[in-house]
Amino acid sequence: MRRMMLTVTLITIGFGLSAGTVVADTLRATMADAYRNSDLLEQNRYLLRVSDEGVAQQMASLRPVVNFVAQSRYDATTATTVSSLHLTAELLLSNNGGRLAALSAARQAVLSTRQQLVGLEQQVLLDAVNAYMNVWRDLQVVQVRESNVRVLTQQFRAAQDRFDVGEDTRTDVAFAEAQLAAARSALAAAYGGLEISRELFTLSIGRAPGNLAGPGNLPTLPESVAADALTRQIHPDILALQFQVAADGYNLAEARADYGPSISLQAQTGRTYGGFNEGENSSVTLSLTQPIYRGGQLASLERVALARLSASQFALNQQVRVNLQNVGNAYTRLRIASAQSVASDQQIRAAQLAFDGVREEASLGARTILDVLDAEQDLLDARIGRIEAQTDIYTASYNILATVGLLTVDHLELPVPRYDPANYSNAYSGAPPRLLSPQGERLDAVLDRMGRD
Repeated sequence: MRRMMLTVTLITIGFGLSAGTVVADTLRATMADAYRNSDLLEQNRYLLRVSDEGVAQQMASLRPVVNFVAQSRYDATTATTVSSLHLTAELLLSNNGGRLAALSAARQAVLSTRQQLVGLEQQVLLDAVNAYMNVWRDLQVVQVRESNVRVLTQQFRAAQDRFDVGEDTRTDVAFAEAQLAAARSALAAAYGGLEISRELFTLSIGRAPGNLAGPGNLPTLPESVAADALTRQIHPDILALQFQVAADGYNLAEARADYGPSISLQAQTGRTYGGFNEGENSSVTLSLTQPIYRGGQLASLERVALARLSASQFALNQQVRVNLQNVGNAYTRLRIASAQSVASDQQIRAAQLAFDGVREEASLGARTILDVLDAEQDLLDARIGRIEAQTDIYTASYNILATVGLLTVDHLELPVPRYDPANYSNAYSGAPPRLLSPQGERLDAVLDRMGRD
């Protein structure tokens, strides 16, 4: 027990040093640090770039493919070697709108992935709120239980003194000792819970907690009726599925476009060495290809695309229902926590009066030590209940923002640099080549002016 109390003292001293040497942690600063330090957000920002590159690849498919081809062939019949050097170019002029549909699908997929990133941002911030409030709650509980141990220690000593002079029985002393042991056990559990919450804080925020300044003011919340409309309009999970439905619609259009003809232009120029065709040669070919029979593959691809579109539509409908339920649950939890907080305040006032009265009566011999300990336990339970209710009010409030779609750094105006996903998309979704020559730039300009189907 002495070793445990020494650990408790060291932890308490550590918090006191933090208060004197560093700025106290606010909830807003903690959320900003969670956003800044999140490896999960960084991971998904790179995954978003993968989606951006999907747009770049579809853009590239609308441009000509130019290759340099060198060949050498030995003809055993004539015992001659024929070599050739050629520059070839191929441009798809039209494929019934299939590639344009694929480009549109890729762009919608990017928008969906961006909303998924916003949803992950909300989860990171909500985890930060929960981690902060857990540490704050456990600190308050530790302080209350420390006070309880001190009071019970005094009562145990007083019971022992009264027993020594014959005023109390051995049963009274044993009961006081048992209550003190239970309080010490609860204090040890409270310190264990605090350390667990500190570890969770470190995981969620990317650093250990310092001295907490308290959660501050509650966030401004929309009315419950307006929250239902907001979650339909702005929640990232719903928006992500809306964009996914649009992407799957374009994928279906691409699959159906494969039934139609495609028109392509091929050009070739070069020189052949050896054989009967030695010399320079050039050609331009315009081709039209119309699928006639592909073993049922095209019909299968269309059915797959249609099934995916239907699945996305039903997923969207289900997500709307889930969000509306989450909004209702969040407001219900807030009302419960608020009512519990008010009731806890009333309980504390009543329990304090009862404890003071019972203790005074016990000093006059009208009450037993059992009555005093029961009153002390009631007061302890009321204090811890208020701490938990206050914690629930804050977590429920921020959970409402998350269910609506407002728990973002932009809406909260957190002091942190914002990540703009459009920067990478603007730079690379146009499929810039690694090495673009002046001739290539002129060719891209010509193709942009031509337009495509």
